Amino acid sequence: MIDQITVFLPNRPGSLADMSAILGKHDVQVIALMVADSTDFGIVRIIVDKPQVALDAFAEAGLHAATTKVVAMEIPNVPGGLGSVIRELSSADLSIQYAYSCSVGGRAVDIVSVSGDPVQVKLGQFGIPDLRLEDLT
Repeated sequence: MIDQITVFLPNRPGSLADMSAILGKHDVQVIALMVADSTDFGIVRIIVDKPQVALDAFAEAGLHAATTKVVAMEIPNVPGGLGSVIRELSSADLSIQYAYSCSVGGRAVDIVSVSGDPVQVKLGQFGIPDLRLEDLT
């Protein structure tokens, strides 16, 4: 499992650009990104190459950020590839809370938040590959 950073941003023009500038200033590369919004704030979920540096930079800038463990899985880049991976998670009695995709070196990768303890044990028992951060950089 890898660390995902969730950042809560004010829902105003330029806040995502400001967050991105903070990462750039600290030489942090974004690997995957998902943005959702509500009336009052935006929720940004990111995978970065230097999670602790990013967390420290956000704290220094006064942004609220937290980490969550998520699963990174390579998805077969063929029709039905996503379905086959979701079926594997289901067979391990793991439920998907949310997911988003990215491309890493020409590979399709899904970032998945799952529930169903113990997640890592179930991934191993069912042979479901779980990428490490090093696999994504």
